[in-house]
Amino acid sequence: MPPTLASLVHHTALKLTVRAGADRLDVSVRWAHASELADPVPYMEGGELLLITALKLDAEDPEAMRRYVKRLVGAGVVGLGFAVGVHYEEIPGALVDAARDQHLPLLEVPRRTPFLAISKAVSAGIAAEQYQAVTAGFAAQRELTRQALTEGPDGLLAALASQVDGWAALYDASGAVVATAPEWAGRRAARLTADVERLRERPAPASAVVGGPAGEDRVELHSLGTGRRPRAALAVGTAATLGTAERYAVHSAIALLTLTTERSRSLQAAEQRIGEAVLHMLLAGQPDPARAVAGDLYGGLLDAPFRIVLAEPGTARASGGDPLAGLTEAVESAAARAGEPLLVVPGGARLVVLAADGGAALTACATYATALEAARAAGERPAADEDTLVVGVSAPVGPVAAAAGHRQAEQALSVARRRGRVCVEHEQLAAGSVLPLLADDAVRAFADGLLRPLYEHDATGRGDLVDSLRAWLSRHGQWDAAAADLGVHRHTLRYRMRRVEEILGRSLDDADVRMELWLALKTAGGTA
Repeated sequence: MPPTLASLVHHTALKLTVRAGADRLDVSVRWAHASELADPVPYMEGGELLLITALKLDAEDPEAMRRYVKRLVGAGVVGLGFAVGVHYEEIPGALVDAARDQHLPLLEVPRRTPFLAISKAVSAGIAAEQYQAVTAGFAAQRELTRQALTEGPDGLLAALASQVDGWAALYDASGAVVATAPEWAGRRAARLTADVERLRERPAPASAVVGGPAGEDRVELHSLGTGRRPRAALAVGTAATLGTAERYAVHSAIALLTLTTERSRSLQAAEQRIGEAVLHMLLAGQPDPARAVAGDLYGGLLDAPFRIVLAEPGTARASGGDPLAGLTEAVESAAARAGEPLLVVPGGARLVVLAADGGAALTACATYATALEAARAAGERPAADEDTLVVGVSAPVGPVAAAAGHRQAEQALSVARRRGRVCVEHEQLAAGSVLPLLADDAVRAFADGLLRPLYEHDATGRGDLVDSLRAWLSRHGQWDAAAADLGVHRHTLRYRMRRVEEILGRSLDDADVRMELWLALKTAGGTA
């Protein structure tokens, strides 16, 4: 406890006597300050016990004393100590009345008690309070460390909540609540997701305070991690501002949670090298060696169907952005929460992910892509780290078919880029038409070049070879049906098809020629 006016009054060596404000003695004293200025207010910070002898005061003037005391109270002075036997043998009644009216504690200081003794007593009380706070902080640090080693983050949060007489919550990199203590704080913590997400956008380490006197509690948010982007966040909710001991506890928790949530760079590098080796073996058709290398780290992923995800930045890039970082964070956070294995291999401008089929990581990938698609459709400008992204997802495969799955993801990625989509799954390629795949400048150039002689012929008004060819191909070479569609005699249509063969130098009896002409007509925008 910090020193109070009551503790000074009860200090046997000081011999202080209360002359006014006896009901206000429980207030804390931040410092004891002696001043004989007629107006010491400009030099006050609040919380002081002001010590005077009334050398420059007309202490017997009631109006002067009312103004003097009122200014002291307005400046936050918590008490007034008056030395008797110096200029006044007793405290003037005008000052006593003014102090009583303003509810300012007034202490009579006997002549044999120097002001320095009072200042030393206040200083000693502050030092004792600080020592007690530091001692309590170290004790809290030891308890938090013990809980972190024996019970993990859950035990650490429980100990922290007890130390601050409030609640605590841990969030993952995506802003989702991972753990809370006590359990009732889960709902309160979930309402702070938006605040945690805003904290993530600030360089680590970052902190913020939300709530306060007008709300249900005061909450401090702290980012966890040593990288540019936080890997997690800590929320601490209390009824009032944290004291020194509580602050020690929070800082200890931040350090310990950082150690538990942020793996060492060497360990991350080692895991990444193992993941790269497993991936290379799978793609090389060596599933058994891949299983042996995967061990417990990735072995569970190879025991069930998985999908291969390939992601690359789009063609447009925001300066300084990392479009793969957001996706990586989303899938890793989802897999960590679900406790499912995940293999992530960054490769510069490409990200390769092996994720359990139907698992939380794939769901997070789809959700992330859908959000980007929606933002693009709404015309919103993406954030720097969520810039244009292209993702291809394979069908479910096993270790033996990993190379085929990688090719499927490559194909889906290529289609996503052609169609201007964020994400395409391989199953979607067979569900639609092949024609959208022809929406390419090279294909259009081929179609224009192939059909240009026919268009040029038709432009002279000597026939309608393009429409005739389209009708004949749509009727699978049935002369009568195609002629009826055109409203001409079948002999006329036969003549026109011979002219098509002559102009193009190709035989319509060749199935490949017919296929190329039909696709060229479709690519050129014609309809059958």
